[in-house]
Amino acid sequence: MIRKLVLFTEGIETLSFFTKEMGKAFEKSGYEVFYFNQCKEYDSLSNLLWFAEPKITAAISFNFSGCSGEDYMIDAKGINFFEAREIPFFNIVVDPPFYYHKFLPYLPKDYTQISIDREHERYLKRFFPEIKRGPFLPLAGTPLWEENTLPGWEERPVDVIFTGNYIAPSQYEKTITRINNEYTEFYYSIIRDLIEHPHMGMAEGIIQHMERDVEDLTEEGLKENMPNMIMIDLYVRNYFRGEVVKALADSGIKVVCYGAGWDALDCKHPENIINGKFQNSLVCLQKISKSKISLNVMPWFKEGGHDRVFNSMLNGAVCITDWSKYLEEELQDGSDVFFYELDELQQVSELTAKLLKDRERWEYMQKKAYQTAKRSHTWEQRVMFIQKEILCKIP
Repeated sequence: MIRKLVLFTEGIETLSFFTKEMGKAFEKSGYEVFYFNQCKEYDSLSNLLWFAEPKITAAISFNFSGCSGEDYMIDAKGINFFEAREIPFFNIVVDPPFYYHKFLPYLPKDYTQISIDREHERYLKRFFPEIKRGPFLPLAGTPLWEENTLPGWEERPVDVIFTGNYIAPSQYEKTITRINNEYTEFYYSIIRDLIEHPHMGMAEGIIQHMERDVEDLTEEGLKENMPNMIMIDLYVRNYFRGEVVKALADSGIKVVCYGAGWDALDCKHPENIINGKFQNSLVCLQKISKSKISLNVMPWFKEGGHDRVFNSMLNGAVCITDWSKYLEEELQDGSDVFFYELDELQQVSELTAKLLKDRERWEYMQKKAYQTAKRSHTWEQRVMFIQKEILCKIP
């Protein structure tokens, strides 16, 4: 029976924050947790040698930390530490899987990949059927408050907040145009299709175009070329992130943006975008707690959730978000959140302006959203699921 867990911290800040929240919940459940500090990898490895015991230890990671070919994790025979110790490794991947083909040769033998979006699961099943897949596990949120302590309307001086970075799509043009005009038009045809059909999955849209437009394409060729499409995902997600914030700003609504890059957004009324600069995850939660409305633009997870939605609900800001199939299954439009469509962006400013004039509706939604998210969408809830569906099933 698994009693000890290895978790990875001090890599990407957001993922480290998720990890620590999960770690607290695991410790509360009685597990002994070792936090592998990726900024002090050799010191951590020395301590890990004493901590990790076969049969009773498992490792849980985000985005391939600990299994991406790190030198300090590989012995003289080229074997990953966790494989050598016969420790099962569970990797939660929070981006489309075509971002990570290059890491697959380094995976330990007892490896399971966990997806946060059902489209990611289908991709893995099609192109990497040899990789063991765990159960679907959406992202979750972190509450700073109990329901009876949530700051109310008058304690929230910010009307609208957005937490996340922005990169102008023009920054990707050099990559998109790097080969020749034919390739450039091919890439932009995919981008235009995704923008015009925002319910389409990212991998789904790319694969449709490649199967239709690339001659003599084999399944292996399709698989090999998918990592070349990362810039399409980044272009489209940043395009819509900018367009949504622009829609609000140009309608006269001020938006406080906490993240890098917002001074690069081209809009008619830049004075309505207040640049809060980059902040860490905890500060973002604190800022959400001082805001009436939290704006969300999904990073193209059409069959998953996002921590920004659940963080908003758990910290008392009513969330206005674009649609995803999973969110539609889990949340009630008009009670837990407000949904808008990416191809009807006037909805965003209309919903926002209306809600800012309706304190009674806002107070109802704040309470309802908190209760829904606290019941089902915290990292503690996700840890309970991992215990039941994964750890308790390890022989």
